[in-house]
Amino acid sequence: MSENVVHLHKNTDPPAVTTLTVVPDPAPPAPLPLWVRSGRAVKTAVTHENTRTSARAVARHSLYVAGGARIVARRTWDGKTAARYERFMRAAEAAGNMDAAMEWEERAQRFRDARHRRRMDLLHSPLDAAKGVAVGAGMGIGALVALGVVMAIANHDVTDVITPIAAVIEFVNLLITIVQVVWGPLVTLGPFLALLALWAVGSSQQAAPAWAMPANVRSSEGEPITPSIVVKALRDLGVSALAKAIKEMGDAGASMLGPIRIAGCGVEVDVTLPSGVATNEVQNRRRKLAENLSRHEHEVFITIPQAARTVRLWVADSGALDEPIGPSPLVTDETMTADYAKGRAPWGQDLRGDAAALSLYQRHLLITGLSNQGKTVALRSLALWVALDRSVQFLMGDLKGVGDWAMFDGLASTLIQGPTDEHVMQVTQMVEGAVEEMNRRIQAPPGTTFPPLIVVVDEAQVAFMCPAVDEDKRPYGGSKATSRYFMAVRKIHNQGRAVNVLMWQGTQDPTDQNLPKLVREGAHTRASLALGTESQARMALGDKAVDGGAAPNMLRPGLDRGTLVVASDGITIPAGQASITVRTYLIDDDGATAITDRAKALRDGVTTLHAVETGEDRDPLADILAVLGDAARVLTADVLKRLTVLNADAYGRWTPGDLKRVLEDAGAEPYKSDGRMVVGRDRVARALANRGDEGSASADG
Repeated sequence: MSENVVHLHKNTDPPAVTTLTVVPDPAPPAPLPLWVRSGRAVKTAVTHENTRTSARAVARHSLYVAGGARIVARRTWDGKTAARYERFMRAAEAAGNMDAAMEWEERAQRFRDARHRRRMDLLHSPLDAAKGVAVGAGMGIGALVALGVVMAIANHDVTDVITPIAAVIEFVNLLITIVQVVWGPLVTLGPFLALLALWAVGSSQQAAPAWAMPANVRSSEGEPITPSIVVKALRDLGVSALAKAIKEMGDAGASMLGPIRIAGCGVEVDVTLPSGVATNEVQNRRRKLAENLSRHEHEVFITIPQAARTVRLWVADSGALDEPIGPSPLVTDETMTADYAKGRAPWGQDLRGDAAALSLYQRHLLITGLSNQGKTVALRSLALWVALDRSVQFLMGDLKGVGDWAMFDGLASTLIQGPTDEHVMQVTQMVEGAVEEMNRRIQAPPGTTFPPLIVVVDEAQVAFMCPAVDEDKRPYGGSKATSRYFMAVRKIHNQGRAVNVLMWQGTQDPTDQNLPKLVREGAHTRASLALGTESQARMALGDKAVDGGAAPNMLRPGLDRGTLVVASDGITIPAGQASITVRTYLIDDDGATAITDRAKALRDGVTTLHAVETGEDRDPLADILAVLGDAARVLTADVLKRLTVLNADAYGRWTPGDLKRVLEDAGAEPYKSDGRMVVGRDRVARALANRGDEGSASADG
């Protein structure tokens, strides 16, 4: 690029020269070829939304005419032939309803007889019509002549005799003139009027493909579920044998469907599949079926009832599952109590909108799901209900440690909260203490009844994954026979329910590493919130439930928070199904605290331990005072249980005689209250104060 140099002279001596360099603007880019610009313009025009909308409109209204013609032709054919009766007859035969088939056959025969009579009448109708015309014309002319005679007599004019006939001739001539004037335009407009009529029929029936419909019509989300919609959804499912069978059915597949019943916030229908179509072929296409029904995948549930070759479809009203279900009765009814043995915990609602209540009697429990899906709230709501039974005792370990279970302080005998290895060790020792209590109960005389002891461990995967080992090199975590936590849980699963020692666990994201197979299968009630894969769903609920239609992996993480799939004999499950979907109540921390306050008021007072002590040198009298808490008196049997929880090594084998001996030696012997032996807090406190500096006694195993 060349530069332009300009010299500027100033009035100086000698004159100074200033050089100013002017750089010209760069040259504009070369214009694009015309064919390139034309191609871009065409592409923009074709892809523009207005263009697509216009194209859809043209195609839609054109197809309305074709669809209307097809509908009119079908209606005409049905009206002129017995095709309609044949379809109904074949449908009744396919359904096995022979009485209905015979009735439709009789109707078809009556239709054919009537049609035959009409056709035979047409053979005689021309002669009859000619006779009728001749007779009518003669009578008409006679009447006109008679009228003319009357007019002639009245007017004294003989020409009036033909006046009526002349008037009729003039009227006929006028009609002919009118027809001659109108006939030309009518012949011209007739095809257009016929097309308009066909368009009107097609438009009213929406006889155009979905892609050609406008956006507000094309989106049929929320439309009612009708038999034709269900059959069409099944036909378009992509199962060739099913589509072929529906096409061959005279009733277009209507005989496959049972009655469509209102079921909660949706509808339910049983579909009997034709021969050659397996139920799993429909189950495996759940998403496509839901979209064919104009629903989201999570709004359609497929289960297998008892009837052979039958699938049960539950289709939610559009958006209904995103609505809250309301507060828990535990929050709204402050007078509610619980009965561990005979009652059922109000857990939520099923998809029908009916109350879903769970029996907890002698059932181990496992709840799993992805993080932040409502697992702790679902598990805690069961504990809140059963806490309203004053006979129930709790040992609790929260390995998350963020205060989700803090309201049970003063209600649970032991409450350990924290995520570290040290907390896992404490929780493991707590579960092992429950095993000792279980063994003590098993060795009791036959017929002895025991209050329920529920061991709750939330975030149990932390315990299974813990790498810590004890002084004997035994691991706390893992799934081997040497794993302390694993073996303690297994022992409770094996024998605990017989003596009312139960294991409740909540865990995240189940795998073989953080939730061993033997522990999964040891739970009587298994529930799962949203999961990532079908293999995780099988780990959470078992193969039988998943094969029967349970699909927690189909729940939407975040959106379906609190919705879980339950496999248990402790909850009412529809006949033929292996699981039920429950939308659990949301009880927040404030509501949970209010419920535990009511539960604490039912008890005399519980001293909650926040650690499990393992030292060998104990002061029995001080420990007895500690486990008495604020209660004025506690049953001797309950004191023994609390001492066992406090330190199973020191007090696990104590008998009522051992407790009585220690108290008598200290001068705080038990006494009877309402016919039962109790330990008085004032006596123990006085004996401990009077002992002074005598030192503390050590416990006998």
